Amino acid sequence: MRRHVIIGRYGPDDHIRFPLGEGEVETQLNLVDGERSLGHGIGRALGDLARLGVYPSEIGVDVLILAAHVHAADTRISRTSESQDGWTREIRLIVPVSDPERWTAVAPTFVRMLNFLTGDRWTLAFRARPSRFTKVAPARPVRLFGPPFDDLALFSGGLDSLIGAINALESGRTPLLISHAGEGATSDAQSTLFDVLHTHYRGRSFNRLRLWMAFPEGFVQGSAGENTTRGRSFLFFALGVFAGSGLDTPFTLKAPENGLIAINVPLDPLRLGALSTRTTHPFYIARWNDALQGLGLNGRIDNPYWDKTKGEMVAACANGTLLRQLIPSSVSCAAPTKGRWQGLGMQHCGYCLPCLIRRAAILAGLTSDPDTTVYTVDDLTARVLDTRQSEGVQIRSFQLAIERLRSRPGLAPILIHKPGPLLDESPVRQAAIAGVYRRGLDEVGALLAGVRTRPV
Repeated sequence: MRRHVIIGRYGPDDHIRFPLGEGEVETQLNLVDGERSLGHGIGRALGDLARLGVYPSEIGVDVLILAAHVHAADTRISRTSESQDGWTREIRLIVPVSDPERWTAVAPTFVRMLNFLTGDRWTLAFRARPSRFTKVAPARPVRLFGPPFDDLALFSGGLDSLIGAINALESGRTPLLISHAGEGATSDAQSTLFDVLHTHYRGRSFNRLRLWMAFPEGFVQGSAGENTTRGRSFLFFALGVFAGSGLDTPFTLKAPENGLIAINVPLDPLRLGALSTRTTHPFYIARWNDALQGLGLNGRIDNPYWDKTKGEMVAACANGTLLRQLIPSSVSCAAPTKGRWQGLGMQHCGYCLPCLIRRAAILAGLTSDPDTTVYTVDDLTARVLDTRQSEGVQIRSFQLAIERLRSRPGLAPILIHKPGPLLDESPVRQAAIAGVYRRGLDEVGALLAGVRTRPV
């Protein structure tokens, strides 16, 4: 086990030294390409936004710079080799920012947020940018009219964010959609969906900001990469806040996610680590809002579908015809590339947790209409599914959770507290969360009726 410190640098002449703690290994993160342009996709994102009339603030840039440090650490420090327990890493970040005093004041909030999100132990320190990088964001021009966007939302390529985009467009709003270009299937889905939306709503001024940020293998010397990516939503949210800071009016960054996934109650006591993500948990979003207030940013993050099941989102979509057309192009699968081992292309496996919730939602929301998604395991009832193999593990976990709640429905208000604190939620909202948890499991239960699982 090794402790890691990642130190951000604004170019090769930014060489101030920082003492290392006992057992710490240093990795330097160069933030500059060439003479002055910001690297890792940030400079390009600034240019893309400027062409849309959006000019992020210096604090907004800092948020994305912090996210670059987090993303580098999360994806390039191995849990297997760099932690004592195979999971919990110890990570320190030293981040150059525009206003160190303001950032230091909110550091405890970000630490609390990151510890909750990734399950690691984070330490954050902030220092001033070098003098020649005091200003890195393009100056906002004097103008009569600001950018056209009156809506800001994450656009992941999944079914929930697709529904969120359709609903915004059908209501007459002009969204700026925020995408992080990850692995191929997800990135392709984002582009396909956006292109169809752009054609369908021709003449509308909505648009998309898309960031590509990835760090090479071996970026952290002596460590393999890491594929659990529990921190991915930090980068996604940071990108949205970065864009929102450039709007002329207060912003609400929408993170469309059905309530069952947002609360993500463990299906069984062994569902730990990577299997219990917290990417849109209410506690996590609340900490973001605390941090934005502390930074003086005039915005907040909200999940407008926190009290809806995925099936309810499908059923209530403002343009069901368009949704039906686009469902096969959206990507929900946790690992759409795993079919390659069977000589298949990128497609939904049909049996991971997100696939099961997706299938259940389409069954519930579209009623008699067929699900036209291609699944590797298309018919879950065709044979007994082996609980010693991945195709049966998730399904059996769902079956156990569904049986437990059906036999003891009073457990719902208790179980919703297992993934994390709900101290920010009123009793009324907590009751609503328990309700969406029950209804979400009922949706999956309808999908799994007649499905047989056992060790084979």
